[in-house]
Amino acid sequence: MTTVTVWNEYRHERETDVVASVYPDGIHTVIADELADHGFETRTATLDEPEHGLSETVLEETDVLTWWGHDAHEEVSDAVVERVHERVLEGMGLIVLHSGHYSKIFRRLLGTSCSLKWREAAETERLWVVEPSHPIAEGLPEYVELSEAEMYGERFDVPPPETLVFLSWFEGGELFRSGCCYTRGRGRIFYFRPGHETYPIYHQETVQQILANAVAWAAPGDGPVSTFGNSDPIEPIDTTDDRTVH
Repeated sequence: MTTVTVWNEYRHERETDVVASVYPDGIHTVIADELADHGFETRTATLDEPEHGLSETVLEETDVLTWWGHDAHEEVSDAVVERVHERVLEGMGLIVLHSGHYSKIFRRLLGTSCSLKWREAAETERLWVVEPSHPIAEGLPEYVELSEAEMYGERFDVPPPETLVFLSWFEGGELFRSGCCYTRGRGRIFYFRPGHETYPIYHQETVQQILANAVAWAAPGDGPVSTFGNSDPIEPIDTTDDRTVH
């Protein structure tokens, strides 16, 4: 069974009444419960736990990590970021949600500022499926309409996605690349834009299906393990040439 660790800052829900009314037990609890209902083994971790809940043991046991952060990106320990980075390169999947685009781990993995335009106006969003054959789009309609959303607009300063699954249109006229797939090392990364804390987006069944599909896609596979460094020949060759400075 795929094991998912659902990470969340868990600050807004404890400090702001409007967020607590939408996610009284935290965004992480809602997502973890949804994924458990889809057959995944889940655990949660939050910013204010020791090591942010992401100890070496926890990460070694994690197949896919989901990340929701917003207001405290710089409080995340560089040592934990390094630990997560290494696990992604080793094959752990990473799903970055909404304002997690500014997280230290996402910016490090992508190597750009990950900046964008934004506006909070509770406007309509249409999340268009632009790659319907992709596993993350399985079982979805042609588009998903969110009646209240925070606008994110281009330019989104990220490398071109290896696959773009979703493209958003907003009531105010903007477009945004809302479902971006990447690989780094052996790890698969998916950025999914919807999920502002004051709107009940993670309670929506179709969004829950997208997250479940994304976890299944990002989970490590059983492909060959890469080897690095000095290597013996596969076929017989003359190895008497010793011209090297290493």
